[in-house]
Amino acid sequence: MSPVCVASEKLLVVTVATKETDGFKRFFRSAKHLNYTVKVLGEGEKWKSGDYMSAPGGGQKVRLLKAALEEMTDGDKIILFIDSYDVVFASGPKELLKKFQQARHKVVFSSESLIWPDRHLEDKHPHVVEGNRFLGSGGFIGYLPNIKEMVSDWTGEDNDSDQLFFTKIYIDPVKRKSTNITLDSKCRLFQNLHGALDEVVLKFEDGRVRARNVLYDTLPVVIHGNGPTKLQINYLGNYIPNTWTFEMGCTVRLMTTRSNETNSPRTSYFLSQQESEYPLVAIGIFIQQPTPFVGVFFERLLKLQYPKHRLKLFISNQEAHHEGQISSFLKDHGSLYQEVKLVGPEEEMDPPASRNLGVDMCRKDKHCDYFFLLDIDVVLENENTLQILIQQNLPIVAPMITRVGRLWSNFWGALSADGYYARSEDYVDIVQGRRVGVWNVPYVSSVFLVKASLLRAELSDYELFTSTLLDPDMAYCHNVRSKEVFMYVTNMQTFGRILSTENYQMSHLHNDLWQIFENPVDWQKRYIHENYTLIMKDKLIETPCPDVYWFPIFSDVACDHIVEEMEHFGRWSGGNTTDARIQGGYENVPTIDIHMNQINFEKEWQKFLLEYIAPITEKMYPGYYTKAQFELAFVVRYKPDEQPSLRPHHDASTFTINVALNQVGRDYQGGGCRFLRYDCSVDAPRKGWTLLHPGRLTHYHEGLPTTAGVRYIAVSFVDP
Repeated sequence: MSPVCVASEKLLVVTVATKETDGFKRFFRSAKHLNYTVKVLGEGEKWKSGDYMSAPGGGQKVRLLKAALEEMTDGDKIILFIDSYDVVFASGPKELLKKFQQARHKVVFSSESLIWPDRHLEDKHPHVVEGNRFLGSGGFIGYLPNIKEMVSDWTGEDNDSDQLFFTKIYIDPVKRKSTNITLDSKCRLFQNLHGALDEVVLKFEDGRVRARNVLYDTLPVVIHGNGPTKLQINYLGNYIPNTWTFEMGCTVRLMTTRSNETNSPRTSYFLSQQESEYPLVAIGIFIQQPTPFVGVFFERLLKLQYPKHRLKLFISNQEAHHEGQISSFLKDHGSLYQEVKLVGPEEEMDPPASRNLGVDMCRKDKHCDYFFLLDIDVVLENENTLQILIQQNLPIVAPMITRVGRLWSNFWGALSADGYYARSEDYVDIVQGRRVGVWNVPYVSSVFLVKASLLRAELSDYELFTSTLLDPDMAYCHNVRSKEVFMYVTNMQTFGRILSTENYQMSHLHNDLWQIFENPVDWQKRYIHENYTLIMKDKLIETPCPDVYWFPIFSDVACDHIVEEMEHFGRWSGGNTTDARIQGGYENVPTIDIHMNQINFEKEWQKFLLEYIAPITEKMYPGYYTKAQFELAFVVRYKPDEQPSLRPHHDASTFTINVALNQVGRDYQGGGCRFLRYDCSVDAPRKGWTLLHPGRLTHYHEGLPTTAGVRYIAVSFVDP
């Protein structure tokens, strides 16, 4: 005869939580979503029962449970007593009660494959036909009278072991029979993760996610990250019961307000607030090594959509090479911010010390609401990043950033046994955007937002980033995890990327010019004309003369940097026919110039030709494919009193590019290029635009006189 179904109203979930941790909030969200009624014991009490990792404990829970049960009288009530900080529900009361009744016992405990805390009791445990043999005290369900009977003998101390107490009841045949206890040996109701990680996988169902025990082919209702499996329950909690599904994506909003769906520079959380009411944010900027595009970093910082008077800056710079860029930024814009503190290289502060100091600036300021850590190698392109992160209302949250063309990111999905990087099953899908959401992760770095209230409470230790064994970010994350504070990463929006600093050289004036290999995206954004990508779409290529094409290629910054780099190098040729720099030592049509290989720029120049000139060449000269080989690439300087013009000539190339590096009318007068065969001239070259034309046979040409100022052009004879 099948048991009569028990109404869900008869079930009461009882848990102990002396404080509202991030784990408790997750537990409560899952309980609320699945319509469990929860009674919380011990709120506001001091926890005296240990941490379960170093020694047994938990007696305080039994004391609180015993006291609570004494006030309950409904004999039909079913009590589910579980931990909460490391527990999530995977299914609702109806399934739980059905499985409980199918167990045909008055009390059902969770089970484990490992015995703890007293291994000497192993032989006293009843044998089971199949499944786990040992009792787990982190979860049990039973009728009120039976549980009352079970805990009635408790007289222990708060720091005594609840697991040992319940184990001794279970292994006593008389007490086991009297209370009518059994174990959930096949994990139909409870899944303890310790000792069972290889048995548990995610099972995606329609609109929800379950944990499946593949060893027993069961779908447990309560998932418990007991012992050293906190990171695993965090991982599972990213999905169970419905935090993220394939059908709906991220379905549980962890923040208190709706996401902004508009293009407004103010996200929805801030729309109703005056700027004076915005949270005060301390931004910690850390420069530990030579880094490309530092000037661009500060340009982006200025564009951050957040009132400057609600921002404080802490800048730690340990690299003398960047002092000029920082002082220039602070001179022009420092007064916009509420406060600026600069720690320079002369203070010789190591990375942990500088991070600790920056965080403490916010911690000590009672008005500071958030600390935003931002390393100098972070390219933060989303101007709303700070607003978006604040709106999440999470303890610690990082915007996901990645390294171009690689699976590297600023978070780890898992940790190895020794606390270093391990790849979680979902890591690649998150990094590549196939799974989008807000993810509980064990490690974040480079850029993240921290609530200042945390810094004054759980994270009040000044030495957050200090360790004799770990790097600063690993030390920080280790300390955060030890305080049971959750860290999140969001890829709900696109935020930016991280630069490669591996081969950054400082031997030039404008070292960023050499970054076309290491940081090609940032190089393009900095140095390629903003309209280059529109050349074909919007038909920006002009044809001023037959088979001569004219189009934008370099930004103003690129032009300026190339000119300044050449003048900084300073070894201009004499404009003589004798030239030891070229093969054969003789130049038929000499110019006053500096070759790209003289400044060690030839490899970068060829990469530029391949990436940006070759595609245009192949479009404009159909059937011709270039490998962008060249023997001569150089910058020419024309001055009225030096070399104002260039006599008619053919170029030793299949095709030539001629890029104007400064502006006619402003920087010089005259100049231009005349193609004699067609009696056609380009008299007003536009800065950053290039002429592309055949070199041999058909396009005999001359450089028109520069009558005032100084004119610079970059020339390359391609495919000689």
